Amino acid sequence: MLKVFGAPSRYYQGPGAIDELGRAAALFGRSAALVIDGYVHGVLGERLVQLCADHGVSLHPLVLEGDLTPAVVAQLRGRAESLGADMVIAVGGGKSLDAGKAVARHLHRHLITVPTVASNDAPTSKNYVLYDAHHNLLAVEHMLFNPTLVIVDTALVATAPPLFFRAGLGDAISKKFEAAQCAANGGLNMYDAAPTATAQLIADGCADVLLADGEAALAAAGSGQPTPAFERAVEAMILMSGLGFESGGLSIAHALTRGLSKIGGVEKALHGMQVALGLLVQLDLEARDDGVHAQLQDWYGRVGLPRTLRELGATRIDDAEIALCAELSLKARHADNFPRKLSVAELAGALRRHAGA
Repeated sequence: MLKVFGAPSRYYQGPGAIDELGRAAALFGRSAALVIDGYVHGVLGERLVQLCADHGVSLHPLVLEGDLTPAVVAQLRGRAESLGADMVIAVGGGKSLDAGKAVARHLHRHLITVPTVASNDAPTSKNYVLYDAHHNLLAVEHMLFNPTLVIVDTALVATAPPLFFRAGLGDAISKKFEAAQCAANGGLNMYDAAPTATAQLIADGCADVLLADGEAALAAAGSGQPTPAFERAVEAMILMSGLGFESGGLSIAHALTRGLSKIGGVEKALHGMQVALGLLVQLDLEARDDGVHAQLQDWYGRVGLPRTLRELGATRIDDAEIALCAELSLKARHADNFPRKLSVAELAGALRRHAGA
């Protein structure tokens, strides 16, 4: 089977990296559609305009509010078409970056992503997620190629609340174990191809960095002052995690995000928090005897990741909801990247073992 590895063309990271935005944008033209949420636009909008104007690039804001639904995508695309922009710049959290991807795909333009949080690895990937009006995951769509440039200003990211950083830890720590299951069981990565050994090595390195530096990095989250540990963890959570999952593939931990929102209270949990619990469920089903499950439980406790459904926010443990969660999760393509075909009862049993008191 053909193997494929994908990645952004260029990745910038460090305090003040956002100052490179205008210079980078000027490589692609003189007009950019700026996809950004309302809050971030209020905080950074004028600065972004000036950074680009200094290099002869004009910005045209497309402000995103609420979930990224097909209707919202259609509206953004319509507004973007009328601009005739040479490129798309997406600034903000995961939803804003995903919206930028949807617009860039439609316009067939280069995309520059500028994350303001490290809650997930969306900045480097070509994937974007659509939701329905009730915040249920509707579909995962793809650009033809990854974002052209990724600019991660760690001084900016370090101002985000620790909750978002915790979610990023949870999303990223799973990639080593999911990529391993995908490779071992003939699975496909996000390019519908076999995973490369390079992707697994990157995912392994991601986990190593987070286990070594995640706790110290979390201490800097929200301070606005990135430390060396924070820099290493951010690179792992955005770049290494992104390359590891997209070219390495996913498994049960991410498949569970399709169903966990059906458990009362859990729908409010951030994606990375759901993935973190999903990884513990996956390791349970793997029946590992190498102590990794216990090691991660201990690390979760130190960095504040959920170890049970109760800690994830479940308001009750209902057998019908657990069964529906398992059923929907097993319909996700990632669920096939496992040594055996899991039954609803088997997955539901593992979820109950992580229900909590």
